[in-house]
Amino acid sequence: MRPVIDEIQATDFAPRFGHVRGIAAGIIEATGPHSVLGQLCAIAAENDAAPLLAEVVAIDESRVLLSPLDHARTVALGARVEALGKASMVPVGDAFAGRAINSLGEPIDGGPPIHSKRRRPFHGVVPTPLERAGATAAAATGIRAIDALLTLGKGQRIGVIAASGVGKTSLMEQLATQTDADHVVLCLVGERGREVEAIWRMLGKRDDKDRFTIVAATSDESATHRARAPSQALALAEEWRGQGRHVLLLVDSVTRLAMALREIGLAAGSPPTVRAYTPNVFAALPRLVERCGALTSGGAITAVMTVLSETDEADDPIVELMKSLLDGHIVLSRAIAEQGHFPAIDVIRSVSRGIEKRIGSKHRDAQREIVALLATYEESRVMVETGAYRAGTNATLDRAIAKRDSLQRFLAQDLGDLVPFEQSVSGLCALAGVAP
Repeated sequence: MRPVIDEIQATDFAPRFGHVRGIAAGIIEATGPHSVLGQLCAIAAENDAAPLLAEVVAIDESRVLLSPLDHARTVALGARVEALGKASMVPVGDAFAGRAINSLGEPIDGGPPIHSKRRRPFHGVVPTPLERAGATAAAATGIRAIDALLTLGKGQRIGVIAASGVGKTSLMEQLATQTDADHVVLCLVGERGREVEAIWRMLGKRDDKDRFTIVAATSDESATHRARAPSQALALAEEWRGQGRHVLLLVDSVTRLAMALREIGLAAGSPPTVRAYTPNVFAALPRLVERCGALTSGGAITAVMTVLSETDEADDPIVELMKSLLDGHIVLSRAIAEQGHFPAIDVIRSVSRGIEKRIGSKHRDAQREIVALLATYEESRVMVETGAYRAGTNATLDRAIAKRDSLQRFLAQDLGDLVPFEQSVSGLCALAGVAP
């Protein structure tokens, strides 16, 4: 009986419509329909062609502003604009497991259409503070540098901050395939089409391919598609989390999402702020982060979100905003990558908040010792490499120099090499001289 009621509630028996009264680059102005932000509308095309889909991005007393999903299509003044559905909802459910879809939930993998009666709100529902649970259970990734020194937790929200060309995509693929989770949702925003195809082909060869779902909006698609993809991905993750499952959500990248939101905001007339980012960007990103996490009722969304820094100094506004919102960040260094070191994780500049709550006392002692050695060596690198340092002056630096090669070998790892969590911890303890 409940599915029938849900279907009735999702049906709009009285179509709401308006008409196009203005057209500009990237934006369409209409007299209606009565709608909500994020809702999809169909704009009638000439010659009985398929209608153009557009998303409501701004509303006032006299007009509705819509951002089209297809910039290659044209519409005429006076064209009918009709709201789709009773409210802004997106499809979810197990039918999406093992599939690749676009931002509208439509398959792009060449498979059959996806039929699901389950729907969730486009903007999602942010859990209240008291509904949340701490990320106290470790989430093993199979990557030594992360498991040993930056241990992640189930329900943690973490950022991967990197400039271009330092191994970000390779690290994300390794996290996707090696992290233990019931479902893995990969949201690819503004990615190259060949990268999406390569990831899908790689996942398709796995025995557990039904664990993975790809939500993709490539760089050639409209800003509306790129901005909607994370909401579709999050809705899927929220549905599975609500069933008590552990979901790994990977968003690549938040920066390209911010650029898509900026493009929509500027077209809608919003005022530009720092680096021309519009206010809708700074409203959307906190909500994106807060929709993730673990719940006291069971289930968790562990989120890994990449952030592209404009320079290797990682000082742009989106980087700084995400650092303040997330539960930690992993910084990838070009200098480390150029040494042929993978993963190119700069442990000193990386942070995993609350790590002490999900690791044992011996692991904690070893982690602190190794981080201290890495920081001490980095601080005195110039003196050591130029021969200006005299052995015996600083005992901590002497230990750091003695263990330098061993540390580098421990932190380096071949792509696709899965190291058990316990092995990473025991290796760290041995390196730090702490009895496991």
